[in-house]
Amino acid sequence: MDKAHLVVGLGNPGKDYGRTRHNAGYLAVERMSERLRVPWTAEARFESLVSKTEVFGNRLFLCRPTTYMNESGRAVARILGYHKIPIEQVLVVVDDADLNLGSLRMRPGGSSGGHHGLESVEKHLATPDYARLRLGIGRHDSQRRQITGHVLGEFAKAELPVLERMLERACDQIDCWLQDGLARAMNKFNGAVDLTTQ
Repeated sequence: MDKAHLVVGLGNPGKDYGRTRHNAGYLAVERMSERLRVPWTAEARFESLVSKTEVFGNRLFLCRPTTYMNESGRAVARILGYHKIPIEQVLVVVDDADLNLGSLRMRPGGSSGGHHGLESVEKHLATPDYARLRLGIGRHDSQRRQITGHVLGEFAKAELPVLERMLERACDQIDCWLQDGLARAMNKFNGAVDLTTQ
C-alpha cells in the first residue's frame, strides 16, 4: 500500500441534524461505509468518527467530524497531519443549495461559495486547493440568500428518491476518484442524477 486517501463528509453532529439537507456530506460518507462494510470508531484526538479500510490497494479513511460544521476544518487538519495524507488525496463532501437537488459537482478546488464548512477547511489547511464534491440540495426560493431554515430542515418525502439516487451516485463518483483520479471522476459523474434508470 503506497497511498492513503481521506474522504470527509461535512455535517452537524447530533440527532436533531441527522437527516437534514445540511448533512448531505455526512449521509454520503455513511453510505460509503455501508457499501464497504466498515464500522465507525470515535477518535477523540481527531474530533471525528473515522472508518478505515483498504480499497484498490490503498488505505482509505472516511471521516465525519463531530465538531459543528463551522469548526470542521480543525478535525480535517488533525487527521490529515497525523496520517501524513497529501492534500491531493483528500476529498471533502458537502451540501450545496446553489445546485439543484440531485446534482453532483466535483472540483479540484475553488471558492467556499459561502459554505461555512468549506471556509473552515480552507482556514485550517491554509489553502483552497483540495478536491470537493458538492451535492445539490436545491432551494425553495432561488431569490433568497437567507436559507438557514431550508438547509437545516429534513428532506421532504417527495425528495427522498432523488436523495437516494444522488447518494448512490456520489459513492460511485468517490470510487472513481479513488481508482481513476479526479479528472475521470468529474467527467463521468458530474451533473444531475437520472431517475429514469435503476
